[in-house]
Amino acid sequence: MQTQTDFLQIRTHLKTAIIGQENLLDRLLIGVLTGGHVLLEGLPGLAKTTAVTALANGIQASFQRIQFTPDLMPADLTGSDIFSPQDSTFHFVKGPLFHEIVLADEINRAPPKVQSALLEAMQEQQITVGGVTRDLPELFMVLATQNPLEQSGTYPLPEAQLDRFLLHIVLDYPSAEDELLILQRDRQHHFGSDKDSPLTPITPEAVLNARREVAEVHVEQVLEEYIVKLVGMTRHLDKVQPADSDESWEDLLRAGASPRASIALLRASSAMAYLKGRDYVIPEDIIAIAPDVLRHRLALNHTARSANINADDIIQQIIATVAVP
Repeated sequence: MQTQTDFLQIRTHLKTAIIGQENLLDRLLIGVLTGGHVLLEGLPGLAKTTAVTALANGIQASFQRIQFTPDLMPADLTGSDIFSPQDSTFHFVKGPLFHEIVLADEINRAPPKVQSALLEAMQEQQITVGGVTRDLPELFMVLATQNPLEQSGTYPLPEAQLDRFLLHIVLDYPSAEDELLILQRDRQHHFGSDKDSPLTPITPEAVLNARREVAEVHVEQVLEEYIVKLVGMTRHLDKVQPADSDESWEDLLRAGASPRASIALLRASSAMAYLKGRDYVIPEDIIAIAPDVLRHRLALNHTARSANINADDIIQQIIATVAVP
């Protein structure tokens, strides 16, 4: 499939442009291939914004970066009706959400009323202003970033909005070897000696065609059942045996993952197989992407936090508990 070949070329190019974040780049491409929104969480300087910008450059799509701040208003995202004195009428001026790829930088700095405006765009791919509903571009997707350490002037994302993100990616520091390559690449770029070959972007039409191809990736029923078991186990932690404890994890969660998580896991694992050059899903695809699909969909309670147990611990134990087909 030519479109699959084009995406594999973009994947190769991005991995030469962004050093030490291969998993991040794969998951950004999975978001593009499924039309899902992606939440990136990591400390400053880990190439979150750089990776999103590089991805946008690989697609001939309209791109807009929005810096979220506490004084942001819903109209700053959606647009608003502006009065025109020339003809004494109101004209709608589109906001940045009408672009195809939107980078929501530091999304948790926006107040709840802005979050609710963004929620409609993410879920329904439309916005409503002045009682009029307007459709967003077909390619529309939100790539959001947040800093886990910065708490002053931030607002926790509501669980309803978190559930609209296909993936929640947590970034860590690069290895010493990768950081050395980053230094060398920055020096080459500073002195104009970076010899990377130019990237030939793919069109939005090719992206939409790729999404149709991903939807046709073959998934055996036994793997669909495996996905349902993994997600279902988040609602029945009494059946999960902790690795180093005799105590049950039944009371660690306020809520498990919904069926939307099963749909997301199926789509993401299909896109993972597509990026690997296959037209069928294998269990390793599901296992590899499951933490990014599930970690933001588990509502932990105070018992889990006091026991120093996080969502990733629970997910890994679920994967170890459910038999792999």
